[in-house]
Amino acid sequence: MFQLILLAFDGSTHAQKAATLAADLARRYGARLLVLHAFDPVPDYLGEPFLQQAIARRTEAAERVAAEARVLLEGLSDLEIEILEGPPAEAILRAAEVRQPDLIVMGTRGLGQLKGLLLGSQSQKVLAHAPCPVLLVR
Repeated sequence: MFQLILLAFDGSTHAQKAATLAADLARRYGARLLVLHAFDPVPDYLGEPFLQQAIARRTEAAERVAAEARVLLEGLSDLEIEILEGPPAEAILRAAEVRQPDLIVMGTRGLGQLKGLLLGSQSQKVLAHAPCPVLLVR
């Protein structure tokens, strides 16, 4: 049923729960699991040397989140982790268009600002525009 599952992961509690569920689904269906972490771009107006320092800090933070996902999903045979720069919902949707997953799994709330009322704003955007089914985890 599922050949490729895309997991949106930001390290939040909801994302950790989503990772556990996505891993179970991947094992059950023999699916590949693509873990995607997106981080907001650094504004250009910072100027040098602050721009490079800010980029380095964001990249290091993204690598830590990716490492956390790798530890959490240890033991999966077909696991890929990708880090993208850009607003999370847009990055997830771009990756879904390119990779064409059978399912997107993500938490209902992440580490971003609390903009949504019932769901996080990123999960609302992905749910509304995804080209495949989306499974939201609380």
